[in-house]
Amino acid sequence: MNMDQLNRISRESEKLWTMVFDPKSEFGAVSYLIATIVGAWLVGRAVKLAIHRSLDRAQRAGADPTGIRFLGKLASLVIYLAAFGCYAHVIPELQSLGKSMLAGVGVASVVVGLAAQSTLGNLIAGVSLVLYRPFKIGDRVQVSAPSGLETGLVVNIDLGYTVVRTADQRLLVIPNSNIASQSTINLSSLAPRAACGVTIYVAAGSDVARARQILLDLAKAHPKIASVDGCYVTRVTSRGVLLTLAAASAEGDAVPGVKSDLLENAKKQFDAAGIKIV
Repeated sequence: MNMDQLNRISRESEKLWTMVFDPKSEFGAVSYLIATIVGAWLVGRAVKLAIHRSLDRAQRAGADPTGIRFLGKLASLVIYLAAFGCYAHVIPELQSLGKSMLAGVGVASVVVGLAAQSTLGNLIAGVSLVLYRPFKIGDRVQVSAPSGLETGLVVNIDLGYTVVRTADQRLLVIPNSNIASQSTINLSSLAPRAACGVTIYVAAGSDVARARQILLDLAKAHPKIASVDGCYVTRVTSRGVLLTLAAASAEGDAVPGVKSDLLENAKKQFDAAGIKIV
């Protein structure tokens, strides 16, 4: 191979290199675009793996994973936006296009701002939900939806939407701006309650309905009973009927006194109503 052939091969190689990697050429722009997409995907993948490891550690430690998940999705968005910015900075055509559009950037920014107002509002509201944490993933909440008041579990807080699963397995997809501006009841933040119900054996032939109503009225009138779930027949024998009052108190230390009050007052009212206790 003589010197002329070597020079020709060198020129061809240089031309090919310029065509593929020169950002001024069409092939170069496409090459940089592919490299940018692949690079952003790799960085996003690494961030996602790091987020999953952090979630695993947080769940094992009993920490709240809501903020970690949200920040992971926000980081992915920032990575792709940064990659596009770098690509636009490298390609000369995009730089010149940006300079030529600079005069109309004011009008364009207003148009884009109006078009993306809802999206940006949801994103900012999502950040505020993660920062202030009125609820977290796994909490049971009551929210206002087009179908009315709905109760369910928070299964996801995304960049734009919060997803709530109801008891009948419906998914409520609520914009973050809506849920951040409404009054939401976090049922999971209620103070734990202690059961303070009682059971009473009513003799056969007694008025069971009247006995049940007496127990319910006593429970609802007691100042230390926070909730009354009902009064149920839990056993029926030849001797009579076992009534079980289901109630709960917000004060665990008050449970013995509450049960004593219920039994004592029930005995007095049963005697007055002619209801016998076995």
